[in-house]
Amino acid sequence: MPPADAPTHHRPCPAPQAGPGTEDTLELRLTDELLALLGEETPGPRCGPQGGAQNAGLLDRPAEWKPVTTLAGVFQLVPVRLERDLALISRWMNDPAVAAFWELAGAETVTAGHLTPQLDGDGRSVPCLGVLSGVPMSYWEIYRADLDPLARHCGVRPHDTGIHLLIGDADQRGHGIGTTLLRAVSELVLDNRPRCTRVVAEPDLRNTPSVSAFLGAGFRYSAEVELPDKRAALMVRDRAHRDQL
Repeated sequence: MPPADAPTHHRPCPAPQAGPGTEDTLELRLTDELLALLGEETPGPRCGPQGGAQNAGLLDRPAEWKPVTTLAGVFQLVPVRLERDLALISRWMNDPAVAAFWELAGAETVTAGHLTPQLDGDGRSVPCLGVLSGVPMSYWEIYRADLDPLARHCGVRPHDTGIHLLIGDADQRGHGIGTTLLRAVSELVLDNRPRCTRVVAEPDLRNTPSVSAFLGAGFRYSAEVELPDKRAALMVRDRAHRDQL
């Protein structure tokens, strides 16, 4: 598998052509009324400056998801802590193979600028380290696709959950580990988010090994989507078909 499946929202998107009162999903304020409409609980008080990732109620608290055993070893998602993980993630972002898709090469402040809005946000996107057999080796973003700019460009359903990833260690690439972990993470989402009926992703169409990895992990190709910074393949893993692939 290639090193990266980059998000669409690490840089500002052009404003959509929309009528008065339309809000970008990234800036959508989650009022109590909207949360009730989505069937959500009202978020509790944040726990410190990184409350969004720590609470993460909109994503059913990935910090509490248990490790899983895969063919590659025991795997766990561990929510990012900036003071602990910034140097490692920044080093990964400066790998040319990763930077080609994530476009976050540079000083640690560049990576921090990408992580901080998620960590300080309302929990609709949770950045995580992927820890395999006790070793941090990948970076993941678990996000609410229905509360993401992606929703402006393609049909999403309530509670659709998106994933972005990069494999940080070059030695772990190209051996099927990415496919194994994509299946494991999508299973984690479906196991821990009972209201989620679909796990989605939007790899760059040019990144054919990434698309193949998603297909191997039980996703289906749903559509070609024109996003602000790439033409993407919308990949979908359906809860209803999870045992058939």
